[in-house]
Amino acid sequence: MYKNFVCVTDRKISRAPFLQQIETICALCPKALILREKDLTEAEYTQLAQKVQAVCRTCGVKFIVHTFWRVGLALGADGVHLPLTVCSAMTAAERLQAGRFGVSVHGAEEAKAALALGAAYLTAGHIYASSCKQGLPPRGPAFLKEICTLSPVPVYAIGGIGLNKAQLEEVLACGAAGACVRSAFMRF
Repeated sequence: MYKNFVCVTDRKISRAPFLQQIETICALCPKALILREKDLTEAEYTQLAQKVQAVCRTCGVKFIVHTFWRVGLALGADGVHLPLTVCSAMTAAERLQAGRFGVSVHGAEEAKAALALGAAYLTAGHIYASSCKQGLPPRGPAFLKEICTLSPVPVYAIGGIGLNKAQLEEVLACGAAGACVRSAFMRF
């Protein structure tokens, strides 16, 4: 059931102590886990990443760092996820060094820019109303379909997606490779 879902972390809304919640999530065997803890310094992030990666490895879940690509390199992470602004600021040599990376996009032009920079996958959103984007109208399934149609690399839907079959089927029908889920995983 969870093989098409990617967990995006947010320790501030975790139902249980964070590492315990990560263990619960990883036991469900999602496709991957993106450690997205944007308020941490690189040093704090590194310490947390080491612990989370150990849980992911134990459960056979792909571990992806967010933003701190050098941390991902040092840890031998399975991937890196970058905001477009971070990816754009990197040199070509740094992007090559970062290895396989994904990029968050919020429009067709951003998707084209991310692809030109070498993104191996995209997250496109926000698709549904999301507590993470309060006050911003969702872009909807038509937007997702547009991004999936123009992208030669896998696209993952993000934003307002729960762990339910109906939403997953809808995003997959748009051409998405899967769905990224934050709140539902962190409160599972």
